[in-house]
Amino acid sequence: MEKKSKTLLILHATQTGNALDVAERIAREAERRACTVVIRSTDDYDAFVAKKLDKRLSDLGATAVVERGLGDDQHPSGYEAALDPWLSSLWSRLNEIKPHFFPKGPDFLVSNEELIGLPKFQVTYHNVNDMDSRLSTATDFKYLQMQIGRARSMSSGKVPHEKSKPDAFLKMVVVKNFPLTRASHEKDVRHFKFEFVSQVIKYEIGDVLEVLPSQSPAAVDSFIQRCNLDPESLITLMSFFATAEHEKERLQYFASPEGRDDLYQYNQKERRTVLEVLEDFPSVQMPFEWFVQFVPPLKNRAFSISSSPLAHPTQVHLTVDVVSWTTPFKRKRQGLCSTWLASLDPEQSIYIPVWFHKGLLPPPPPSLPLIVIGPGTGCAPFRGFVEERAVQSQSSTIAPTLLFFGCRNENNDFLYRDFWLSHSENDGVLSEAKGGGFYAAFSRDQPQKVYVQHKMREQSERIWNLLCEGAAIYVAGSSTKMPSDVMVAFEEIISKESGAPRESAVRWLRSLEKAGKYHVEAWS
Repeated sequence: MEKKSKTLLILHATQTGNALDVAERIAREAERRACTVVIRSTDDYDAFVAKKLDKRLSDLGATAVVERGLGDDQHPSGYEAALDPWLSSLWSRLNEIKPHFFPKGPDFLVSNEELIGLPKFQVTYHNVNDMDSRLSTATDFKYLQMQIGRARSMSSGKVPHEKSKPDAFLKMVVVKNFPLTRASHEKDVRHFKFEFVSQVIKYEIGDVLEVLPSQSPAAVDSFIQRCNLDPESLITLMSFFATAEHEKERLQYFASPEGRDDLYQYNQKERRTVLEVLEDFPSVQMPFEWFVQFVPPLKNRAFSISSSPLAHPTQVHLTVDVVSWTTPFKRKRQGLCSTWLASLDPEQSIYIPVWFHKGLLPPPPPSLPLIVIGPGTGCAPFRGFVEERAVQSQSSTIAPTLLFFGCRNENNDFLYRDFWLSHSENDGVLSEAKGGGFYAAFSRDQPQKVYVQHKMREQSERIWNLLCEGAAIYVAGSSTKMPSDVMVAFEEIISKESGAPRESAVRWLRSLEKAGKYHVEAWS
């Protein structure tokens, strides 16, 4: 007799943490239906993104339990707008084909009180003076790495063990945290130079650096005060959560499908912190063990590396937009990681845990002609490309590089102006004498807005000639309209210069993508 598995396997692949949140929610709802659940990251398997994996499984003969669910984080209610109805159909369908998953039926729900049980973590408090003495030697990196690894692995195995340990610790090079934009400009973009401390890590141009930021000391102090914690001694917290009935009802409403839209407006749109939510619900007295369990660990922030290891073998450079914005309810917000980096004092010994991984912009061989489009901070990875080719040009022949940059004002946010101009002169990597070129679009310096795609059209013949020589295309920057506008510009250029219909130009670009010669790295 065939043995039936009674365990539901949930896979998630995440960069921002949303997919992990969804996986944990599905697991909680399944457990409330008395179904045994195992959560695994697709990092543990040789797998691909959702659509490709779904197609591959279908090709191999697998049958989908329900139609593939696709969440849209840009939806007014966030990705959960699609998740709620999808979950309803999932439980119903699973009960039809795997009734042994739900011994009491899909509508039977274990109460949250029964399911909660005991917290997964035990909190041990240490005297701060004892901790200071243990950290008295600044070179004790092994101990520091171990502590970070322990802290990051507190999420019950959510983060693969090998990823919990940083690849390296970086230290800021003295006086190398400097602005690239004018102080009066609305944007604050910084250039950072870091040097390796524990060891030199091999990386390539186009790689991505993940940084684990530190929380603001003021925010930590406020959190400690709100939770009635004494950071220097053991404190027993109250064993109940919300005691005010109106607060309990409001929280239950937020947790229901009916309150999903209001929760999105209250939480995601306003980017409320855990501390702010606690302050809005002052009767909630949650034991600290539960905070440790439910509050997610800080997520790494990913940045395109803006240096070449050939030019800087013991350093790594980043181009960082120090993020700040105003919410719909006029609340001032700042990006945690970028603000923290900008606040670092190069004169202090600040050690930063980092992880290296491959991005979407593979390093091109020196013999490959390049057409590069990088408006705004999208120019960051291409600064490394140019640095690398400048070093390579000292000993070998380098293929031409066309680079298109865009910003608002020439005098306010022309990032790395001197760098680009120096390499576009005197037979530099970007010089026309070497078959290349550098073209900048300033969208706000004239009544008619000018973007990178306009500069591309002005150089359509040069672009077409390089494409005919086998050039690869690299695009980086904002994921809003820019990548699609650039693609349209390429379609028009190819159609115009070749005399072929637009449909042929589209197919030609698709063939470039399949051949691995059209690369896009975009972010929101």
